[in-house]
Amino acid sequence: MFDFEADKISQMVDTYIIPWGINIVFALLIYIIGKMVVGVLIGVFGKVMARSKYDDMLIDFIKAILRAILMLFVIVASLDRLGVDTTSLVAILGAAGLAIGLSLQGSLQNFAAGVMLLVFRPFKAGDFIEAGGAVGVVKSISIFTTVMTTGDNKEIIVPNGSIYGGNITNYSAKETRRVDMVVGIGYDSDLKKAKAILNEMVAADDRILKDPAPTVAVAELADSSVNFVVRPWVASGDFWPVKFDFTEAVKLRFDEEGISIPFPQMDVHVHKDD
Repeated sequence: MFDFEADKISQMVDTYIIPWGINIVFALLIYIIGKMVVGVLIGVFGKVMARSKYDDMLIDFIKAILRAILMLFVIVASLDRLGVDTTSLVAILGAAGLAIGLSLQGSLQNFAAGVMLLVFRPFKAGDFIEAGGAVGVVKSISIFTTVMTTGDNKEIIVPNGSIYGGNITNYSAKETRRVDMVVGIGYDSDLKKAKAILNEMVAADDRILKDPAPTVAVAELADSSVNFVVRPWVASGDFWPVKFDFTEAVKLRFDEEGISIPFPQMDVHVHKDD
């Protein structure tokens, strides 16, 4: 009887315990070694991306996604070694991924746009831009949204899909900008004197660059005025101060010199019938 029990136990050990033990050991080895290999690969990928000067947030996010995908393969390989039917598991994961993708279609669009913005960097934090129907200074760029601050200190959160899907105007991309102004004088005013005054004012402002040279020219003989275009080049940070200061200075100087700045007028002629 004891021999029968011993044979039965020996048979169970040979049939189940040893094969399953070996499979468990190999599955653990696959998981441990696979995890180590994934860690090494992620580390190398992070160093390569860091040398390429990509955004740290983008690097961390891609590393997290890559780590999850690689670890999924490691887990599937470990389960396959244990004899688990991984075909059904992969099919279930695929179906779940498809369902999640369809339900989060808008979010995935913003995610893809965020990745493209972080890779190609059409703007960075601190730039003054116009994009996605908003104008302001970029405060931060995340995977799904971009946060901007307006001139009156309002915070705007814009989906990245709206930004990347339209035109992006980056006013801070260049070190210099051209200030485009139009100054009108009356037809009875001295044209040459007005032009000389404008050139003198442009030359006297230290914020206006000498190269490229500013432009002062007669641009249009309008209905009620002769219009000059005044186009000086300035550092990007001086754009609005120069525009505001110059506009005020032109009005004050023209008043001193007796040069009229016309405004729209309408003459009404009344005909009286007997």
